[in-house]
Amino acid sequence: MSNKEVKAALKSARDAIRNKEYKEALKHCKAVLKQEKNNYNAWVFIGLAAAELEQPDQAKGAYKKAIELEPNQLLAWQGLANLYEKPNQTGVKGDLADVYQKLLELYKSGDKQKWCDVCNKLVDLYHQEKKYLEVAETWQKLIQMRQEEGAEKAELHQLWKKMIQLLRDSTSNQDNKTEQLLLTAFEHAVNSADTVPSEDHQNLYKDFIQCLSKFPHEAARLEKACNDMMALYPTISYPLEVLCLHFVNSGTLSEEALHCFSRLLEMDTSSGPGIIGFGIKCLQEKKYKEAVKSLTEGLQKTNQCPAAWHYLAEAQVKIHKHGSAVLSCNQALKALESPEGPNLRWKNLVLQLKAETLIKIADADAAEEAIKALEQIVEASSDPVVSAIKGQAYLNKGLMDEASKISQELLLSHPDLAESHALDGYIHYSQKNYEQAERSFLNAIERKAETAEYHQYLGLTYWFMSDETKRDKGKALTQFLKAAKLDSYLGSAFFYLGNYYRDIAGDKSRARGCYKKAFELDETDEESGTAAVDLSVELGDMDTALSILNEVTEKASPGTAKWAWLHRGLYYLRSGQPSQAVADLQAALRADPKDSNCWESLGEAYLNRGSYSTALKSFRRASELNPGLMYSIYRAAALEQILGKYENAIATYQQILKKTENYVPALKG
Repeated sequence: MSNKEVKAALKSARDAIRNKEYKEALKHCKAVLKQEKNNYNAWVFIGLAAAELEQPDQAKGAYKKAIELEPNQLLAWQGLANLYEKPNQTGVKGDLADVYQKLLELYKSGDKQKWCDVCNKLVDLYHQEKKYLEVAETWQKLIQMRQEEGAEKAELHQLWKKMIQLLRDSTSNQDNKTEQLLLTAFEHAVNSADTVPSEDHQNLYKDFIQCLSKFPHEAARLEKACNDMMALYPTISYPLEVLCLHFVNSGTLSEEALHCFSRLLEMDTSSGPGIIGFGIKCLQEKKYKEAVKSLTEGLQKTNQCPAAWHYLAEAQVKIHKHGSAVLSCNQALKALESPEGPNLRWKNLVLQLKAETLIKIADADAAEEAIKALEQIVEASSDPVVSAIKGQAYLNKGLMDEASKISQELLLSHPDLAESHALDGYIHYSQKNYEQAERSFLNAIERKAETAEYHQYLGLTYWFMSDETKRDKGKALTQFLKAAKLDSYLGSAFFYLGNYYRDIAGDKSRARGCYKKAFELDETDEESGTAAVDLSVELGDMDTALSILNEVTEKASPGTAKWAWLHRGLYYLRSGQPSQAVADLQAALRADPKDSNCWESLGEAYLNRGSYSTALKSFRRASELNPGLMYSIYRAAALEQILGKYENAIATYQQILKKTENYVPALKG
């Protein structure tokens, strides 16, 4: 076959392809290859025809042969791209990307429009495969190409916006390079907008700031973006809110942060981040109740802020609301599970605070929960303070050996740590080794004099050590006073001061004041409440006694606050108000239906009211619960006599006399 015949055969093949006669085309090509086995065009035409005849393997082989012969010729690469783009081609995306890359190389110096078309296709392909770095790098080449071509500012702006859109889903599994390219795209888009200010530009800025806030290491860039947006849009609170939350989460509160909080509240008094910021400021200024109030209110509006939940828990611990603090810690941990990714530093801080708080609740279940929390702290084993908390948890669970082991290890490895000596003190105190406990608490105070709890425990150590140390003003009393001064919310310190003034100093008035303060700080402290009421009665101050009891009973839910209902019921009984006495004593019995003395008092109240049958039932119930209550049995007999049940009355009187021969009221009856 001569050169002329080869050309004629190739022309026939091209015509056959144009007329969709693919088999015919293959015949012509094969004839050419017999003559010239390295004919580039013949292999390309075979690729085309085979592809149309649904023979992809043959087509692929032909194109690859052509490429092997002429690697920098376009036709075979274009044919291979068309083949791989067919919907029935699976598992070829990687190969297709390589083909597109080669086409870009070949088009670069020539057809710019085709270069852009292939570039778009390659970006789509990478996007489907979630290869975000390749998406970013390829799209940036496209923008660069358009810049070199002298594209208009508006077109470039749209291209940067498209890049943002393409990379939007990449923030959850971002590598640093992709992240930087996305942020660069945002910066270009924000700075290349035509109309500023405008709603579109404002939304773009919001998206940029939201994106920056997902990357903790971009703090400086975030602050700059927020400040730039505030300068452009001074009435929009969004950048200020993000900046405030950024300062909250950073854990360091500079003058700039405090200025941000107050500026945001001036702009919008109901802003969640602003109210949270104000709460943290109150916490810093030791205004703990205001801090709890503001942080609670702010978190109702902005609840996905782990740092704010931690600050709230901290404030609640300061005012000894331990149950609430544990719940706040749980909310913080829940917020840290969000898709934004856990912040390890905050997680460790929250878990430690939760464990410390659970220790203060001081029961075995809380101790178990504390141990679980401590086990989740990363690198906990290397932190001696965490070890000391664990030791206390073991002590609260009654696991003395484990607690002692931790204590001994800490005293050897960290003798200068206050917590090491305090743990040793708690262990000795629980074992009533008061002299060793005194030594340990003094050592702890020497290293950390501002901890109220150490002074309180030293005071208790002196209280139980001996009568001498209990009475010595310089021992127990001094330590209780120091504890109360260091922590004005520590109700138990005021309770122990009350005990000292009542039992040692004999100062009822001062004791009553201390018990009242202890009860105001902790309304679940029945002992302090009861002591405050009893001393008020002894001092003849019924108004104070009643005001305490009224406050408790008003807030009490059914079946609770027995002590308050009982005290008030007895007061009404003594002061000749039997109907009120009946109501209160019934409320007391709802809290404790098996209190025989309470049933006896209720019987007395019914008797004074003239309700004889009900009184009889109450006295009978009292004597069933406690057969030794002679007065109740006698009252039952007397009521049976009044009600004309003489035989029953006689039997009951005889029952009394069997037990107590000379019980005069029964003989008389």
